[in-house]
Amino acid sequence: MAPEFIFVYGTLRNQIASNMHHLIASYCEFISDGLMHGTLYEVRGYPGAIKSSDANDKIFGELYKMLDRKRVLVLLDDYEECSERFPKPHEYSRKQVSIELSDGGSVIAWVYLYNHDVSKLQQIISGDYLDG
Repeated sequence: MAPEFIFVYGTLRNQIASNMHHLIASYCEFISDGLMHGTLYEVRGYPGAIKSSDANDKIFGELYKMLDRKRVLVLLDDYEECSERFPKPHEYSRKQVSIELSDGGSVIAWVYLYNHDVSKLQQIISGDYLDG
C-alpha cells in the first residue's frame, strides 16, 4: 500500500504547538516543508485555505506521512468539524491536492480546505500562517 500524506498549514503545524499537534507528532512522520497552490485567509483566530490554479498563489505548510491513516483522519475530521457528527455544510472539507516539496518533488496529500465564502475574510498575503 502506498503511503498517504497529510499537509497542514495552520494550527496543526509544529511551531504553533497546539493541543492537537500531539496527534500529528504521535501518528505521523514529518517529511518536508511544502506548499500548495491556493489562498489563505484569517477565519476567526485560525486559517482557512482554498485551492487556486494560479501558480503565484501559494500556501506554505508541513507534509507528514500518516503512520496510522485511519486514526489520524478520524481524529482530524472531528477536529476540523467535517465528520458526520457535525451539521452540514461543514466549515472544512478534506480533499487530496498536489503538494510541492522543498526538494522540488511533489506528492498528493490530504488537506483540509475552507468550505465557506471568503469574500469578507482577510487574506494572509504571504500564504504562511506563521507570518501572521
